[in-house]
Amino acid sequence: MRYGPPAFVFLFRASHWLGWICMGAILAGVAVAQAPPRPSESSPAEPVAEGEPITPIPEPPAADPLKLALGERLFSDPRLSADGKLSCSSCHDLRTNGARGSAAHKGSDPFDAPTVFNASLNYRLNWEGNFRSLAAQAESALENPANLHTNLNEVVRKLDADADVVRDFRAAYARLPERDNVLDALVTFERSLLTPGSRFDRWLGGDASALSAGEFEGYRLFRSFGCSSCHQGVNVGGNLFERQGVFRPLVAGPPERVRVPSLRNVATTAPYFHDGSAATLEDAVRRMAAAQLDRTLTDQQLTSLVAFLQTLTGNYRGSPVVGAPP
Repeated sequence: MRYGPPAFVFLFRASHWLGWICMGAILAGVAVAQAPPRPSESSPAEPVAEGEPITPIPEPPAADPLKLALGERLFSDPRLSADGKLSCSSCHDLRTNGARGSAAHKGSDPFDAPTVFNASLNYRLNWEGNFRSLAAQAESALENPANLHTNLNEVVRKLDADADVVRDFRAAYARLPERDNVLDALVTFERSLLTPGSRFDRWLGGDASALSAGEFEGYRLFRSFGCSSCHQGVNVGGNLFERQGVFRPLVAGPPERVRVPSLRNVATTAPYFHDGSAATLEDAVRRMAAAQLDRTLTDQQLTSLVAFLQTLTGNYRGSPVVGAPP
């Protein structure tokens, strides 16, 4: 079953060990499917994709190749910043995880940069979910003093002075660079930044050999503990809001509520949480279990959950997404 952006979200109190359960994308009373049976020691059970709370990442949508190429060019163009030193790719490195790497621009933004990969599949954008469209988020990033610190009028002025860029805009849009087509080119490119083909998606597609028994056990725990109540749908999250720290504090500072992040490629996107306070995936999983579910994980449970999360790493342009260098 495919879960798109929810029209509404119910919050209710389940049993003590499940904590607060967020049921996103409820359609006509259809609930999240029951957890699958335990796998055998030799191989995982056969998948039943239509009954899963997670759906596979699709291939990138069809796009005008001229607009797509122009958007990619703009994404890495430092003229989109006030001082000509930064570009979108300064905080969203497509050579690695699509997020801010250790050597990338840090700026003064208090939020750790979320990955741009699969961002178009979220129903809201940014940690606070304060943007409903890629175009609105892109314009805000241009204007934000912590990011590019410019505006579209200034960007258009710079681009209009470049004969090669003007030629490319005329070819793609039959007109000069202007506010709307600059945003459209960027959005066209960002929509292409999908990472299909993860091992978990292969399992969802019917390849029972794509997961080991340990990884499948991690997925069973992920469902039975209630993790998939908030982290579900095509982006394994990204489609509802949740309070940080239901049973105990999760992070040190505000905001109290954030858009639930996608777990796609999560093994490559350290550090974790909006403040980047969890250096490792293991630390993040332990803290989430305690703060959101009131559960203390055993070492084996932690190992299994992390093993499952590592199967969510997809491919960009045919190659696996990788973590940023230390």
